Amino acid sequence: MSALETLEPAAEAPPPAPQTTDITCSRGFSSWLAQHQVSLAFSSYQTGQLFLIGRLPNGSLSFHQRDFERAMGLWYEPGRLFLASMVQVWRLENVLAPHERANESFDALYMPRTARITGDVDAHEVAVEASGRVVFVNTKFSCLATFSLTHSFKPLWKPKFVSRLAAEDRCHLNGLGLEDGKVRYVTAVGRTDVVDGWRDSKAGGGVLIRVDDDAILADGFSMPHSPRVHNGSVYVLDSGRGYIVRVDPATGAKTDIAFCPGFMRGLAFHDGHAIVTLSLPRNLNFKGLPIEDEIAGRGGQPWCGVQIINLQTGDVVEWIRLEGGIRELFDVTVMPGVTCPMAAPLQGPDLANLLSIEAPERSLDEPGWA
Repeated sequence: MSALETLEPAAEAPPPAPQTTDITCSRGFSSWLAQHQVSLAFSSYQTGQLFLIGRLPNGSLSFHQRDFERAMGLWYEPGRLFLASMVQVWRLENVLAPHERANESFDALYMPRTARITGDVDAHEVAVEASGRVVFVNTKFSCLATFSLTHSFKPLWKPKFVSRLAAEDRCHLNGLGLEDGKVRYVTAVGRTDVVDGWRDSKAGGGVLIRVDDDAILADGFSMPHSPRVHNGSVYVLDSGRGYIVRVDPATGAKTDIAFCPGFMRGLAFHDGHAIVTLSLPRNLNFKGLPIEDEIAGRGGQPWCGVQIINLQTGDVVEWIRLEGGIRELFDVTVMPGVTCPMAAPLQGPDLANLLSIEAPERSLDEPGWA
């Protein structure tokens, strides 16, 4: 696979957005990745970028960035990364064998292999069920959906309070969580059934819904995102309040776990830690949201970045902070066993000339087809 050597070396920081973005990290961030033998991926829909964070052979951090228009939901499984974008859901495959390296430093190289075109359905989070079915949150049509060979999408489920499918973003359905290999929970900003109706519910109208029976497991959230099942509990980002919340799946009882000084979207877990992305307010302030008073009361300022939180103590143990052109992030995922990842571009000579061959099932010297 000598063609791998033709890739341009990745910079240790992404190229500038429309204005320069400064990236700073906690002193122990690289050591945390090394200790846990993981790398991270996170997305920014505001600037349309996928970031892959790993460790170079000299121990310094690698920030590798590729452009994907309106990059949002992420899903990782060994050797494979899914990414929801403006009009497609991308599948990227790692083409490196365990002993191979790209540009001498990178032990994973993710190539775009398929793009399932959905059109602009405002796809938020995406997941792959145990059956192999890809499910994404179709926010524009207020439903869960999967791919169709012929059409933009195939609807799978909608909240019972939404009367019909319409391209109206009625409740701002935005997050999904799996349990036992199936989508079990979703979050919505409001129980509303009119076009853009959720905007009047931002302060406390958010709900966590159990898909199996359409039950509202918990409510009273402020713009909730990213429901996840972890160690028998359901976790939700109460984004408009700034809290990670644990929900008892039997009773719906809520417990605040940690406060983060930014608008959270995207939640992953690894070895007793929660990893979240934070964004700055879109209009300079969190008008009408409880998080604004919470940050002010703590004497702080809003963040854009990634924070790693100890679930037992609620303490932020490591962090990445972005200041400048990048103001909003979306999803984050952990990639266990990957030290330093990179991704190929979506166009240009690097994509055209980076060719790899799958091993045939039988020798090509034998008669007949492999």
